[in-house]
Amino acid sequence: MDVTDQQLISYLRKDARTTVATLAHKLGVSRGTVTNRITKLEDAGVIVGYTVRLRPDAEPHGITAWMSIAVAGNATRAVIDSLLGEPGVATLHDTNGQWDLLAELRAAHLAELSQVLERIRLVRGISSTETSIHLATYRLS
Repeated sequence: MDVTDQQLISYLRKDARTTVATLAHKLGVSRGTVTNRITKLEDAGVIVGYTVRLRPDAEPHGITAWMSIAVAGNATRAVIDSLLGEPGVATLHDTNGQWDLLAELRAAHLAELSQVLERIRLVRGISSTETSIHLATYRLS
């Protein structure tokens, strides 16, 4: 990837619906060049898809929580596999420091969140967890 590819990715991250003509103008290249570069980035697996981002308050689930997870021994892969199958886990991140994993949890109401927490705490290999309920977002990227 060169500087033009990196700039192209930056523009697409801000708005993946930006037209090829607009991208070409911003990059100072032809529309054909933009189209070819996007195709190359997709074929190489650099760009793996496009998505929609919603305001947090527009999402159908009412409660978002963050769970920090400590994994016992070498059970990280097994724990990840289990958590990826949990419907209450929206995203799962590998991290460093005191906690091994960080899970974003989604639930419609507190009773449902409680059930999600209970199921996760029963996963073999999890030694401890700490959960914080998401109250507000002050800045979206």
